[in-house]
Amino acid sequence: MKIIRIKLSRLFLAAATVAVLSEPLACLALVGKGEPAPPFRVTSTSGQQITLANYKGYVLIIDFFATWCPPCREAIQHLNDLYRKYNKQGLEVLGLSADEGGDKVLKPFAEKRIRYPAALAGESVLDDFAIRSLPTLFVINKKGLVVERFQGSNDQIDRSMELLVKKLLAE
Repeated sequence: MKIIRIKLSRLFLAAATVAVLSEPLACLALVGKGEPAPPFRVTSTSGQQITLANYKGYVLIIDFFATWCPPCREAIQHLNDLYRKYNKQGLEVLGLSADEGGDKVLKPFAEKRIRYPAALAGESVLDDFAIRSLPTLFVINKKGLVVERFQGSNDQIDRSMELLVKKLLAE
C-alpha cells in the first residue's frame, strides 16, 4: 500500500492531512478492542529506543499527533495532566508524531510542550495502527491489549479516557 500525504493550510484544522490511497480503504483494518497492540520500535527525542514491550505491565496511552494540529495540542495538555496524576500508579503515555519535518520539528515542540516520551511514528507505525486522522489515541492495558481507540479531542473524550485509565490501573 502506498500512502501519499498532502499538507493543507493550517487553517483547515481537522482536515489538515489528506491521504490518497492506491488500494481500497479496507486495507487499513482498524486495530480492534481486545486485540494485541501492533508491535513497534521508535526512537524518542532523547535518543532512547522504545518498543511496545517496554510497556508490558503498565497501562499505556499512545497519542498519534502532529505539531501543527490544534486539536492535538489540546489532547497533549490533557495527557500531560493524566501523566502527572497517574504515572506513579502505573500509567505511561507515549506521543507518536506524524510530522514530516523529522526531529528538527518534533524535538523543540516536545521539549516545550510534552512531559512524557515522544518520537516520530514513521509510515510503518502509522499503517500498523491504521491512523486516518489526528489526534488518534489508543489505551492499552497491562497485557498489551487495545482497550479503546479515541479520535479527536474534547471534554467528553478527556473524561472517558480518565475514567478508563482509573479502571485499568485498579485491575
